[in-house]
Amino acid sequence: MAHDPRREDYQRLALRFVRTIDPQDPAAAREFTDFGRRFAQERDSLPQTDADRAFHLVCRATELIDYKLPFAEPDQAAELIRHGQSLLDEALSLDEKCFDALRMKSGPEVAGLDARHGFLVKLEPEVRADCEQARDAQDPSEDEERVALGRTLAMRPYWRWLASLAEGALICGRNREAISWCERLLQSDPADTCDVRFTYAYALAKLEDEAGLDALEARYAKISPTRGADDAWMLMARMALAHKACRMEEAQGLLARICRTYPEAAVTLLRQTELPDGEFARLYVAPYSADELIIAASEGIVLLQEGADRTGRGVLGAWVAAQVAGMYPAVALQVAAEMRQEGVQGK
Repeated sequence: MAHDPRREDYQRLALRFVRTIDPQDPAAAREFTDFGRRFAQERDSLPQTDADRAFHLVCRATELIDYKLPFAEPDQAAELIRHGQSLLDEALSLDEKCFDALRMKSGPEVAGLDARHGFLVKLEPEVRADCEQARDAQDPSEDEERVALGRTLAMRPYWRWLASLAEGALICGRNREAISWCERLLQSDPADTCDVRFTYAYALAKLEDEAGLDALEARYAKISPTRGADDAWMLMARMALAHKACRMEEAQGLLARICRTYPEAAVTLLRQTELPDGEFARLYVAPYSADELIIAASEGIVLLQEGADRTGRGVLGAWVAAQVAGMYPAVALQVAAEMRQEGVQGK
C-alpha cells in the first residue's frame, strides 16, 4: 500500500534538495549522500517551504491518530487526539492549502458521517484545481524522473481526498456514488496509488453487481500488474455475492482461499473487529499480511453485518464465523474464551 506518510515526507524534501544542487559541482554527490543523515537528525537544516513543514506535521499527526490511537488505553486516547489535532492546526497555520490536514481535521470536527461526506464533496473542486495547478507547474525541461515525482507528489493530496470520498460514500450506503468516486480516482491515477479498487469491489458487492466485479477484476492487470485479483477485498466481495446467491460451495471455497492466503485468518474472521479508518489514508501494511486482512475485514463490516441475525453479526458475518469455527475448532474455542474475558474486563 503506497501512502506511507514518512516516505512521502522524505521524497518531498529529497526532491527539493536535489533541485538545489549543481550537478556540475564536484561536491554534489557527497552532499546528496549526506542528505539521509540530515533528514533524520537535522531536518531544519534542509531547504524546505512552509508547505513542506506543514506536511511533516501531518506525518507526525498521522503517527498518533492512525497508528497509535486505535491501540491506546482509554486514559491515553484523549491526549493522543489532542496532540494530533494540535499538529494539524499548526500545519494549517503554515499552509492553509494543506489539504491532508484539512481533510483529517474534518473527521472529529464535522458531526456525522453524512455531514463530513458533504464537506468533502463541497471542497473537492477546489482541491482538484489546486493540486492540478501544482502538477502542471512542474518544469518539463527538468530531469524526467524528477518531473514525474513532482507531478505525483502534487496530486497525492487530491487522490487521498477522492479515496476518502469513495470510502465515505460506501459507509453511508451510497454505493453508486462510491463507484463514481472510484472511477474518478482511477482516471486521475491509473496506477491506483490509493488502492481504491478495494473500495470499488465492496461497493459492487453491495449492489450485487457480479458483472461489474468481473469487469473490475479484468482491469487488475493494468491497474496493478504486480498483484493479481486475489486480495482480501476481492475475495470477500466474491464470497459475499456467492453466499447471497446461495452458491454455498463456491462461497466456502473462497473463504478457504482467504484462510490459506492470510496468516492468522481464522482469528481475524472469528473476531470481525471494526477498526477506525485511517484518517491520512488506508493504513500502510504489507500485502497478504495478517494486518491487511484485519483492515479488509474491518472495512468489510458493510458486507458482514448486512441483514438481521440472532448473533448480531449479520447474516454473512454469522455464516463466516460458523464456517471458520468448523474449520479451526481449537482456534474458535480460544478466540471465544478471549472475547468472553475481554467482555468481563470491559464492564
